[in-house]
Amino acid sequence: MSTLRNLVRFSLLGLPLYQSVAAVSDPVVEVEHVGSYRGTVSEYVDGVNVFKGIRYADPPTGQYRWAHPPHPASFSGVKNATTYGNSCPSGGIGPGSSSASEDCLFLNVWTPEGFTNTSNYPVFFWIYGGRFESGAGSDLTYDGSGLAKQGVVVVTMNYRLGALGFLAHPELSEETGYNGSGNWGLMDQQAALHWTNENIQNFGGNSSQITLGGQSAGAASVLDQVYSPQASGLFQGAIAESGARAPHDPLTGSLASSHLNLSTAEAHGVTFFNQLNVSTVAQARNLSLSTILGARTPSSTLFVGTPFADNEAYIEPPYFRPNIDNYILTLSYADSLALNNHSDVPILTGNNKDESGAAPNPGVNITTYKSNNEAIFEPLGLADEFFNIWPASNDNEANNQTNNFYRNQSLVSTWLWADAWAAGGAKNNVYTYYWTHAPPGQTSGVFHGSEINYALDNMPYGTTLTGQTLNWTSTDYKIADVMSSYWINFISTGNPNGDSLTHWAPSTNATKTTMMLGDGWGTIPIASEKVIEFIEDYFSQEPAY
Repeated sequence: MSTLRNLVRFSLLGLPLYQSVAAVSDPVVEVEHVGSYRGTVSEYVDGVNVFKGIRYADPPTGQYRWAHPPHPASFSGVKNATTYGNSCPSGGIGPGSSSASEDCLFLNVWTPEGFTNTSNYPVFFWIYGGRFESGAGSDLTYDGSGLAKQGVVVVTMNYRLGALGFLAHPELSEETGYNGSGNWGLMDQQAALHWTNENIQNFGGNSSQITLGGQSAGAASVLDQVYSPQASGLFQGAIAESGARAPHDPLTGSLASSHLNLSTAEAHGVTFFNQLNVSTVAQARNLSLSTILGARTPSSTLFVGTPFADNEAYIEPPYFRPNIDNYILTLSYADSLALNNHSDVPILTGNNKDESGAAPNPGVNITTYKSNNEAIFEPLGLADEFFNIWPASNDNEANNQTNNFYRNQSLVSTWLWADAWAAGGAKNNVYTYYWTHAPPGQTSGVFHGSEINYALDNMPYGTTLTGQTLNWTSTDYKIADVMSSYWINFISTGNPNGDSLTHWAPSTNATKTTMMLGDGWGTIPIASEKVIEFIEDYFSQEPAY
């Protein structure tokens, strides 16, 4: 169990660094019914080939703006796959990257050097986060060299974002033929998944062992694909980092995992067309990209008029996000769980210590602490019990108890999701975790996305999700050794356990535990029975989000 098995490392001032290597090969791989691509070697890790900017769909422009992505056209000869393709525009929220273009449906593949079409390495298909508004498969945070060195084929991809990726409209719903519209970004992910199933063997991957992975909106996307009948059979496991929460948890509504019903999504589309001064889909498809990107996206109003409206922990979800469109998604998340109407595959999911309302310094004073929580729990008849479990009499205690409550809420919420998964009839295990390690040299603690560099084992060259390059220590490398080993085991077998790793037990109703990862390794209780009962009572009085 060592980081980047067999990778050459050397030390400078006692810290491990990765040896720079020159390109040693330019492998050529054929993509079925399309053409051949020439790859190169990883810039960062010896013994890894990478293919960048492979087109899995033609540009979703013209008649394909707000439509199923078109199949890529075939070509003759060999194309170089040595630079990343365009990123997708940050639809409806500004111009985004200078390399952004609607011609953005590209993917990237990292694979162990010396691969053949009989290698049968397990495949990790990564979906980036960014609240369905930003991100790209080329982000250095997601570089797959580290896992590929350890015998995993890694695929990252781009999908349409914002208004371009998730706009629904009554006219589009008539056009599709299934009385729904809007989940174009999820369709892109499925198109890339189909490409992976059809072609990954030629890159050394095992098309019968594909694990979806993602963080934040990427985790929401992973779970959307678990729920989607159109993705059934396209993957064998799922990793949702900062992902699965109970459907009746109000924070489910706040995060990218929130979803819309179709009528609301269509109404959002009508409102956005009004912002563009158009009334028909044809008119909107004729608009320039800059016009669409320059339009102001309205704000969501999920929490307007509710006790959560003035609580900073409950931010409004993305305006353009997945909806129950009768095709990609046919049931609400709650109904999918209750009816076992989803892909029954092993799931690994969990939370970070300083996210979803918790932070090193939440900035809550005692007055706000009392008023926020009285507003939420007094109407439910739970205020006295809340302040009995999480009492505070000054600003310092208010900050501490704010963290205690939101951390409890995250742990119990994910356990309740796992319980609903099993109660609905699913047979495969859910493995839940609680990530506790704060990367060095920053003040945001165990922030949202802080686990990614450890799980993907790309710390020496990968930036964090916040764009920082940190001064990693020997402790961080040891943690990455263990963290990435759990991930590789799960990607390979659907079970994180193996080697000499501390045993990771699946989540069950009986044990009410989770796995601590980071500053320690082992089983911990999700909360006291009193806390679990309180949160269950709280959620039982909330709608499904």
